[in-house]
Amino acid sequence: MGSMDTSMSAENGSATHATAMLNGDQKPVVGDGASPPVIETTPESDMLKKLKASMLPLEVGTRVMCRWRDGKYHPVKVIERRKLNCGSVCDYEYYVHYTEFNRRLDEWVKPEQLDLDSVEAVVDEKVEDKVTSLKMTRHQKRKIDETHVEGHEELDAASLREHEEFTKVKNIATIELGRYEIETWYFSPFPPEYNDSLKLYFCEFCLSFMKRKEQLQRHMRKCDLKHPPGDEIYRSGTLSMFEVDGKKNKVYGQNLCYLAKLFLDHKTLYYDVDLFLFYILCECDDRGCHMVGYFSKEKHSEESYNLACILTLPPYQRKGYGKFLIAFSYELSKKEGKVGTPERPLSDLGLLSYRGYWTRVLLEILKKHKGNISIKELSDMTAIKADDILSTLQNLELIQYRKGQHVICADPKVLDRHLKAAGRGGLEVDVSKLIWTPYKEQG
Repeated sequence: MGSMDTSMSAENGSATHATAMLNGDQKPVVGDGASPPVIETTPESDMLKKLKASMLPLEVGTRVMCRWRDGKYHPVKVIERRKLNCGSVCDYEYYVHYTEFNRRLDEWVKPEQLDLDSVEAVVDEKVEDKVTSLKMTRHQKRKIDETHVEGHEELDAASLREHEEFTKVKNIATIELGRYEIETWYFSPFPPEYNDSLKLYFCEFCLSFMKRKEQLQRHMRKCDLKHPPGDEIYRSGTLSMFEVDGKKNKVYGQNLCYLAKLFLDHKTLYYDVDLFLFYILCECDDRGCHMVGYFSKEKHSEESYNLACILTLPPYQRKGYGKFLIAFSYELSKKEGKVGTPERPLSDLGLLSYRGYWTRVLLEILKKHKGNISIKELSDMTAIKADDILSTLQNLELIQYRKGQHVICADPKVLDRHLKAAGRGGLEVDVSKLIWTPYKEQG
């Protein structure tokens, strides 16, 4: 079931290990009248227990080691805490960020998962935060400006910190979409009436969401849709692509944004979806067309953006769909007779996917091409913006600057080595199956 399988198997593994240790320590006593072993409690162990109890509840900002789903301990920072029952200081659970990992793995943990011997004081950190908030150097302000996230460029440092504070804890833990139950990665600003819901149930066709399974079942009996509410512009085998106009299907577009935000850290949630087109990739069977991912693009972009947001849902990742979506966005740019580039900044996974795509496309052309070729010619052939071509080739150390111009140095052996490192190209877009008219030409 989605990404939950990893968690379940890890927990089961650690539980089995604990049982084995217990059986190994408590050896059976043979013979009549044998009494069970008496374990004496030393004053030292009592003091240790009192010391650990005095640490609880942990303060927000505390750094400690925490047992993760792999059974190993990793450093975490306490982001938030909440009281479960009245009475004991142990009746708290903590929302932690694993400092070695991406924020998508943040989660609520029980006190027994924490190694209290590893607790670090938070006094210095609090003082540092307070000083930082009161006074920032010009360099620090510039650093924050450079790391502004998508859609928040207009926020000052204080507003950005307030935004991050507001979104630091996941509000929805899991969703059910079609035949999958999926663990979410990030906060998404669902309407206030869903604040008390840890799990949401989505209709996989119209993307309406509900609090209870019974509501979804009633909805599915009435919902007439078996595919996204738009025009099918591509069909090859079991794969289909639908174009959904945000102006014509406003509720669907907004629900898609709510859903996507659960898996994208720095996505801006656009309530005004009228300005966007959504391209929904589906796997089709006799039950309907099931969404596996999507990308969106502005209807009119002055910056030549051919993609605003891209997502492959977790159950369908590592199957080549992300690369397919990127390739599809460039095929649309070719149909428009334009060069394109994705909207910045890219997410961590988005950047990796694009670098891989640009690398494979450019190297395959360079490998086949005889004679000299310019960056402008590469751009015309691929619809990739010249700046993206230049940065990709520079990253691969395939370009040099000589006598006032950039020169591509493409040794066949070097090209083969880079192509091998770039990995598989993913699913191919069969352009002959694409039936599409650019938006500006639509009636």
